[in-house]
Amino acid sequence: MNDGAPTLTEHLTVEIWSDVVCPWCYIGKRRFEAALRDFEHADAVDVVWRSFELDPDAPTHARVGLEQHLAEKYGVSLERAAAMNQQVTELAAAEGLDYRLDQAQRGNTFDAHRLLHLAQEHGLQDDAKERLLRAYFTEARAISDTDTLVELLDDVGVPADEVREALSSGAHADDVRADETRARRLGITGVPFFALDSRYGLPGAQPADTILQALRRTWQERAPLETLGEHGAACDDDGCAA
Repeated sequence: MNDGAPTLTEHLTVEIWSDVVCPWCYIGKRRFEAALRDFEHADAVDVVWRSFELDPDAPTHARVGLEQHLAEKYGVSLERAAAMNQQVTELAAAEGLDYRLDQAQRGNTFDAHRLLHLAQEHGLQDDAKERLLRAYFTEARAISDTDTLVELLDDVGVPADEVREALSSGAHADDVRADETRARRLGITGVPFFALDSRYGLPGAQPADTILQALRRTWQERAPLETLGEHGAACDDDGCAA
């Protein structure tokens, strides 16, 4: 029976804006997972992956490799671009990740984001996110390729026929755009970005301890539901009364 006392929400929602070709996003995912292992209420945390395209205009199959792309983007030499990749590779290794950026196949990520929304319908979004990240950073797979995407999503349990149908029909395009529109409204300009219960935001791949502190603070400061007005006619476990 509801005694009318204020109640706290039972779960804490963490929304993570991320791209599947973002090296810091994979590192941030590992650090978030480390924080979650030490969080006392981990079973009550709902994680939702939100779409963010670092390069929405990227072609389906890029003509140049990642090092040349970085060199052109930042106006540095190929040697400097290689050193940048090596630095992030070493940081990834500290989180147990095996980056092979010299082999990475650049491409457009819009379809991959659409399929993450499809995976969410099956309760497999986190598994799909992990599979796509590993495919790009460790296996040098072309995650903009249709057949590759079908295989990767099938690996985690999303039926291949549904994946092909989603890709051919344009399903979940609006969901991707909605995530990106919300990111702009929130002022998110880079990823990863962690939003905790729409209350606190953590930009970037923060250390696990920082993420853990944010989780604990958000949990402790969850506001109880504030009831406005007098109790009116309603139904509860004991029945309905005027």
